[in-house]
Amino acid sequence: MNVRIPTLFFLVAMALASQKAAADIWQIDVAGPIGPATADHMIRGLEAAIEANSELVLLRIDTPGGLDQSMREMIKSVLASPVPVVGYVAPSGARAASAGTYLLYATHVAAMAPGTNLGAATPVQIGGPGLPTPATLDPNAARAPAAGTAMERKIINDSVAYLQSLAQLRQRNQQWAERAVREGASLSAEDALAAGVVDLVATSREQLLEQLDGLEVSIDGVPQILATKSAVVYEHPVDWRSEFLAIITNPNMAYVLMLIGIYGLIIEFYNPGVGLPGIVGAVSLLLAMYAFQVLPISYAGLGLILLGIALMTAEAFAPSFGVLGLGGVVAFVVGSIMLMDTELPGYQIAMPMIAAFALFSVAVLVVALGLIMRARRAALVSGVEHLIGAIGEVESMDAGIARVRLDGELWEASCDTPLALSDQVIVDDLDGLVLKVHKQQGTR
Repeated sequence: MNVRIPTLFFLVAMALASQKAAADIWQIDVAGPIGPATADHMIRGLEAAIEANSELVLLRIDTPGGLDQSMREMIKSVLASPVPVVGYVAPSGARAASAGTYLLYATHVAAMAPGTNLGAATPVQIGGPGLPTPATLDPNAARAPAAGTAMERKIINDSVAYLQSLAQLRQRNQQWAERAVREGASLSAEDALAAGVVDLVATSREQLLEQLDGLEVSIDGVPQILATKSAVVYEHPVDWRSEFLAIITNPNMAYVLMLIGIYGLIIEFYNPGVGLPGIVGAVSLLLAMYAFQVLPISYAGLGLILLGIALMTAEAFAPSFGVLGLGGVVAFVVGSIMLMDTELPGYQIAMPMIAAFALFSVAVLVVALGLIMRARRAALVSGVEHLIGAIGEVESMDAGIARVRLDGELWEASCDTPLALSDQVIVDDLDGLVLKVHKQQGTR
């Protein structure tokens, strides 16, 4: 059967569209650290499910936590959804830790698979001293003054109130919600069900749908009965946009893009006319800036990186016996370590990458630029331009035209004063193949 490729793509697209239209339930995976890419995938998937008139959205959760801003954007979309949203921590071995606990609490129905856990919802301090550890917190902190600074107490109390408000909204265990934040408490699936933290425990998606069938949920105060027993499930895939966001908002990739951008612009500035380094550098730097605006970066760390690059560049132009270069390397490494201003898992720059780029920076900025500048300052040894300033002797006169021997060749010479044989002359300029000269002092 001979089917053209465009026709095949059209048929595949039509099949996917019909699958979406026929689906009663949309499954959206929330996997890995919660960040801008995860939030974009979930929010756009939820919007697409609403547009497709889906009867239910199933969030399959497996996350160690993530960024507060991304988490709150996801929770807002769940709370505003006109379609019931079910959170399901699965498969066995998965977790809904930290930000995942807040997201699970926000769903209309919270479910877990056996062998999963949730909790450890204490916020990780971004910048400044760390938050009090669970070991230093009083289990009765609700009735006693909280430990730590005023800022730490504000962060803890805000997180407690936020998770408790979600518990009140979904009629779940408020006391344990407070413990999850203040003490970093965690629960297994069975214990969470017994404590009223989650609503269901199901070994598989099929069993979950059977348990959901006939369950009543409230959507904007209006009760709604779920019908899921024979529902068709559509698994919403991660599209190219979410994949692209996941790549560029990865801290390691954002770090690489920033350095490529800086080096590309430096190379273009010191070797203008090539174009490619400047274009690649500008695009990379813009992508890095976009990533940094959604990542928890330390501007002090970013400043140290830029200072380190500036010092290493200065070493190439004004050698200081290694003082500027060594200071630049130290500033670069310390700034790279400080750049990601959080202890969240998945948002740290790898130390081997920092070491590799520190060595690369030394090689590019100190060694390569140093060689380029020394080559520019060196005297010309090729081309006719190196004749300027050279001293020669008039070797012959022919019809009033003087010829001077330089570099083993006879050159026609032009002088404002008359020349004679054996006159010593100094070359001032070149006009085509004619030397413009003047007599050397002391020559008759």
